Amino acid sequence: MDNLVAVSSWALHRTLGVAYYDSPLGGPQPADLHSATTTPLLDLPSELQRHQFSAMQLCHFHLPSRETQYIADMRSSLRDANVELLTLLIDDGDVSDPEQGEASVPWTANWVRIAAELGASRARLIAGKQAYSKETIDMAFSRLMQIAAVAEEVGVILEIENWHALLATPAAVHELLDRSEGMLRLNADFGNWPKPERYETLPQIFHRAETCHAKFEFVSPTELDLEDTEQLLTIAKNANFSGPMVLVNGGHGTSDWDGLAIQRRAIECFIGE
Repeated sequence: MDNLVAVSSWALHRTLGVAYYDSPLGGPQPADLHSATTTPLLDLPSELQRHQFSAMQLCHFHLPSRETQYIADMRSSLRDANVELLTLLIDDGDVSDPEQGEASVPWTANWVRIAAELGASRARLIAGKQAYSKETIDMAFSRLMQIAAVAEEVGVILEIENWHALLATPAAVHELLDRSEGMLRLNADFGNWPKPERYETLPQIFHRAETCHAKFEFVSPTELDLEDTEQLLTIAKNANFSGPMVLVNGGHGTSDWDGLAIQRRAIECFIGE
């Protein structure tokens, strides 16, 4: 393993303080305040650099504006801090839904275009929230391919994740990846499948993962569940995973940065073994 350790803005709720939720059914919604003090998103790249992180993922709802000038300012902030934007995480929409699925296609495709404008090399979307069936995966696949065509056009790699009901099993993940013939790639998330089953299911998909949400559990504000952490990192190691490990679990320690430092040390100690 020789992995870049990156940070998702999901792990920085307390730091950013504000979310601007947006969905295919309407938005953006009024700002949701998570903290009394906020760090503007444009300042986040320099904060990441100060804490010795050189790459990040951005949740779509942390972007306060989609105006051309703001997008340009965000790209400049990333460039000036020498921080790479790996992925825009599109955290809403459901292409497998009979009612909102059709509306999810142009909405998600527009966010893929924004990912390209921001300079992200990847965009991760939700493959489907409906329970797996032949009908739901067929519907999702057809709509995902429409979005994938846009991603290809703008030069963005499109990722799915082992997340929500449609991709609740390794078989469903493989089916969607196989049918896409490379148009969809995999971000594997340590925490989305329940334990102890995930110790059996994650090894079945991890060899196909190109990125990873390294979501670790804490047993106290300053202490990881070391047994679980080691098992998860061993799964990645056994799959010869060498992509970026993106820290997702914030909210521990006296600040988000404390929790991120604890998790990064665990990864680096394991890699160094």
